[in-house]
Amino acid sequence: MSTQASAVMKTEKQPAARVQAEKSIATRDEARYIVPPVDIYETDDAITVVADLPGVGKEGVDVRVEDGVLTIKGKAGYNPPANMLLEEFNLQNYYRQFQLTDEIDRSKIWAESKNGVLTVRLPKAEKSKPKQIKVTLG
Repeated sequence: MSTQASAVMKTEKQPAARVQAEKSIATRDEARYIVPPVDIYETDDAITVVADLPGVGKEGVDVRVEDGVLTIKGKAGYNPPANMLLEEFNLQNYYRQFQLTDEIDRSKIWAESKNGVLTVRLPKAEKSKPKQIKVTLG
């Protein structure tokens, strides 16, 4: 797994030891998780994360920001139309986290799920946006 960095987001979570210990408890359950593949785009105004969560409906998506960490969880659901005679595959749940910096405006984050693709938009705070400085002749 590669580690990439941005001015406003790190793709690998690196919290303080206390926070890490508290967060790891949440993933110590019987369910298995798959790390969903993501594309991350940065513009002057925002960071956009697009995650592939096949089999996950709108009700199965959980996106939250807590202690500066963006957490994406997806619960895949499949209800067979009749009694299962043979089961050769099992849908897995998804789990991924990203460390955010203070340059993200947490009050304006939004997410949308459509056809198994989750899009999370993380707007940059005004202070972190590039600003053109007007030069006057004196």
